[in-house]
Amino acid sequence: MRLRISLCSKGSSLRVPVQYNHLLQGLIYTNLDRMLSEWLHEEGHAYGKRRFKLFTFSRLFGKRNTSKGQIEFERSFHFYLSSVDDRILGSLAEHLLKQPTVRLGNAKCQVQEVGVEPIPEIDFTRPIRVKALSPITAYRTLATPDGGKKTYYYAPQEREWSEALIANLGRKAKALGWAADVDKDLREARMSPYKVRSADQRILKFKGTVIKGWTGLYEVSLPEAFFRLAYDGGFGAKNAQGFGMVGVAR
Repeated sequence: MRLRISLCSKGSSLRVPVQYNHLLQGLIYTNLDRMLSEWLHEEGHAYGKRRFKLFTFSRLFGKRNTSKGQIEFERSFHFYLSSVDDRILGSLAEHLLKQPTVRLGNAKCQVQEVGVEPIPEIDFTRPIRVKALSPITAYRTLATPDGGKKTYYYAPQEREWSEALIANLGRKAKALGWAADVDKDLREARMSPYKVRSADQRILKFKGTVIKGWTGLYEVSLPEAFFRLAYDGGFGAKNAQGFGMVGVAR
């Protein structure tokens, strides 16, 4: 399920740093029931050593100007939040509607609307075209000669990009305890760039860590259940940090 959350600055405009993902994530966690927020932050859904939050959020949308590392929104703006776990969306919606003034960093914002987005109708007999609403990231951690570690981020044009995204999706399904033969069901799955330019690369910082991701248009071939999982929980890695949300392109 997916929510559209519309906010309005209580001042003449809203100023946030270009690197605002952590502020938006903070708004989400702060406005969940405490026990749910703690479980989500500390545990989530486990598969081996990996833990998945299985929610993701978009970038902020609205009229804006960017200057000197700051983004200024003209009062009203919105973002999308989706999750495999309806408890997260229900808790957030209830908190926002009961306490319609929230903080985005140091800025006070008024909640204008919290709406449920319609589930897109999709023809699963052909590839699905999607648009990244937040950067999609796929990476691998490599060992360096000196015994350290280095993160290599794949580009959509690399074969490993699609492989990493599909493998990640399989792990999410296993974390949810799906009884299906996940690896078999994903054998023919793929995600390939449809209209992706070099300008679609996004290099962001999240609490000091550099993360590389890509926006743009993609074509996805997935069984319906797996597409719904990726649509609600996010494609690729670092979804709970604001990466991997897509919308169906028309």
